[in-house]
Amino acid sequence: MTKVVKFPGTEPLKFGLQKARKRKSSHQSSTGQLSLFERGKVIKLGQFSNFEEALVLDEGGDTKRAYENYQRAIAEGENLADANCNLGILESQSGNTTKAIDYFTQALKADPRHYESHYNLANIYAEVGNYPLAKVHYSMAIEIEPDFPNSYFNLGLTLAVNKEFAEAVETLQQYLRLVPQGNHRQVHDLIDQLTSFH
Repeated sequence: MTKVVKFPGTEPLKFGLQKARKRKSSHQSSTGQLSLFERGKVIKLGQFSNFEEALVLDEGGDTKRAYENYQRAIAEGENLADANCNLGILESQSGNTTKAIDYFTQALKADPRHYESHYNLANIYAEVGNYPLAKVHYSMAIEIEPDFPNSYFNLGLTLAVNKEFAEAVETLQQYLRLVPQGNHRQVHDLIDQLTSFH
């Protein structure tokens, strides 16, 4: 006999995709200085790089031009993981799941520890019902960025759907520890319900 997990009230929504921001260059030393032995890129003063311009356009809602600038950034080898990740988000928002997965995968090829891409891939896989892969990528995101609470919440929901109730409760409790403020009645209700199953 199977048990159906009903979410109390309305079904809790998972947190959405996570946009990548420009990171400190890996070519910089701990003092913030560029290495003399790395190839540099000349950027004119007062101008944005392709990635920076894409990010501004993206946040301003001009997704067509943002898409083009992310593509230029990739062509120039600039912020490969972040640009691919953000293209994946744009594709996902357009309903192009296959292209989104490809861009997130390209981001991970450029930087295997790019937590936003792991997190976003997990969200995509959860949306299409591939919960085992969603679980893997949420777990990777948590391993890389253990203080990002949304990964715990979404992983908890994924575990609940997989009927891994004890793990789901533990993961949702970790989410609550990371986000102590706020009204979490729905999460507490879900934990209570999941606790009754194991």
